[in-house]
Amino acid sequence: MSIRLSALHILILLAACGTGTGSGSDIVAAPDEMNGDIEYVDKSIELRAELAGCQSFGSPGATSSCLTPVESPEYYIEQANRYFDTLDVDADPASVPLYSEFVARWEWPPWLLLTGLGAKDMIEVSEGLKVLDPSTVPERDCRFFPVQPFARCRVVFHYANGPCPIYEEFTFNDEGEMTFIEAWSDLPGMLPQGLDDPWAEAVDYPRLSTRVPGLGNSTGLIDLSSSWMAEASAVDPEVADFVLRATDWWKWWMEAVNNAEEGYFAKGCGWTEVD
Repeated sequence: MSIRLSALHILILLAACGTGTGSGSDIVAAPDEMNGDIEYVDKSIELRAELAGCQSFGSPGATSSCLTPVESPEYYIEQANRYFDTLDVDADPASVPLYSEFVARWEWPPWLLLTGLGAKDMIEVSEGLKVLDPSTVPERDCRFFPVQPFARCRVVFHYANGPCPIYEEFTFNDEGEMTFIEAWSDLPGMLPQGLDDPWAEAVDYPRLSTRVPGLGNSTGLIDLSSSWMAEASAVDPEVADFVLRATDWWKWWMEAVNNAEEGYFAKGCGWTEVD
């Protein structure tokens, strides 16, 4: 969920295709240069990952679509709900998701793009908001998907001024840690998907999480100064914008706050008429 302006100023296909070894034609023999033995490598996983939009499979710069679920569907749904618990004053304050150390939150306009970076900051900001701008999240529909993002939710935050519908997605690494959070206002005209794709299942869905290199390595840790990040930034202006903001996320967040259009929060929640 996006962060309210006043509070900011105060705060300063994979599992679906199966996980077996595949047919014999997917198994290739590769020589082990250390001892001359033959090592059998299952190529079906890589092939299925590529079908899901994976880029640079098995490399440090792999994209998130290269990963397959390692936990149960219930686990990913629970982690998503734990995230909303951190912004719900009625929830157990001990309920916090398993964040990656470099977890990022990206919220599309009218919200303010990069609004969280790093587990420590994410937790501290959430705690502050529950005091400065309290909300509850009583309406939640979180679901598991066999391709990244593994958890996707349609929720409604409740503020003093009214309800605020949000569509939010959660990406994970092989340790079950949450690495990337991406959100949109769940209002007509503010979501890329149409009514025929309510859970953003189209392969070409324009989410950022599947384009940031590094989210698809086993740890899901990104390297802002890497060659693969530079290459992605050169061809994708939204990845480049993410990298720029991530170099000093507090600075760029405050700049976004100061430059935000008047009433952006109300617009994103549907409290004012959207032109």
